[in-house]
Amino acid sequence: MNILEIENLTVSFDGFKAINQLNLSLETGELRVIIGPNGAGKTTFLDTITGKVQPIEGQLLFKGRSLKGLSEYQISRLGIGRKFQTPRVYLNLTVRDNLDLAHNRHKNVFSTLFGRVSVSDKRTVAGLLETIGLVTKADFPAQLLSHGEKQRLEIGMLVAQSPDLLLVDEPVAGLTDEETKNVSELLLALSESHSIIVIEHDMEFVRQIARQVTVLHQGSVLCEGSMEEIQNDPRVIEVYLGQEPSIPEIKDAGTNWMGI
Repeated sequence: MNILEIENLTVSFDGFKAINQLNLSLETGELRVIIGPNGAGKTTFLDTITGKVQPIEGQLLFKGRSLKGLSEYQISRLGIGRKFQTPRVYLNLTVRDNLDLAHNRHKNVFSTLFGRVSVSDKRTVAGLLETIGLVTKADFPAQLLSHGEKQRLEIGMLVAQSPDLLLVDEPVAGLTDEETKNVSELLLALSESHSIIVIEHDMEFVRQIARQVTVLHQGSVLCEGSMEEIQNDPRVIEVYLGQEPSIPEIKDAGTNWMGI
């Protein structure tokens, strides 16, 4: 069963089609990576799913329900959560309090800091801390975390809201190799219980997590397949490099053949 069905989706900005007749389906429980050169429409694609941008044509179905015309708040409540490129955490709150606040969205900062936390909530937050690998820093202010740790914290805050579909935008931008590995392991663990769409430019990271890759170009799906299939597709090579070199030349270029 597909959790997300997109058919002939088109988004226009003053006549420019940022998304142009895009078709995509995502199975329940699937982890999908979306790549593409700058300007391919990747962020607009997420903006449309979350209701920030409204399409002018096409169908956008989540668990069989149309998302067209719904607000960002309504779509979030249906079970779609989004992580943006820059971590959005409460820097002056502890890691634990950030997770508690995300888990209990009806609470405010005051009640989070001074109210009583139920046993159930404590267990949930403890589980999240373990999942994101921040148990030892649970009582640290978030401002003391490294960039990679903030990324993992925000992913944890997203999971705390119990969405069915996670939209994760460039989670390893600016991270070290070790931090990138930690994020990849986290997303793979989360994919066992969530449907996930990841947008990323880092091809080494994509290799670590990719099961199915979709390539966007000029607002449309150029091709889909495994990482190996995508890497050897002449259309993808042409889009990224502006030419069609032979496959051996591409392989000799190493992990950065897509211009990363």
